[in-house]
Amino acid sequence: MDNKAKQELKIELSPDVASGQYSNLAVISHGPNEFFIDFISVAPNMPQAKVLSRIVMAPENAKTLLSALSENVQRYEATFGTIERKLPKNPNPGKGGIPNPFEA
Repeated sequence: MDNKAKQELKIELSPDVASGQYSNLAVISHGPNEFFIDFISVAPNMPQAKVLSRIVMAPENAKTLLSALSENVQRYEATFGTIERKLPKNPNPGKGGIPNPFEA
């Protein structure tokens, strides 16, 4: 066997994982040796939300993920246009609206 031959990684995707989980919020934290990424689905007018999935990564792998995600966003925007962040113009937090985090 040639040592220079590329080794192929076979990835298995089971049907239950292939269907995916919807998440509209990710909370990222870190310790000295790992990053924690919690994926959450938040619904309007709900006082709490559950973490759907937690991914724990070594710092080197988190940086690789950052690079891969950045590259894919650039490719997406080159194909479909700039991704614009959608924020409410007149939020009403008292009536179930979403507060605009960029307004003080």
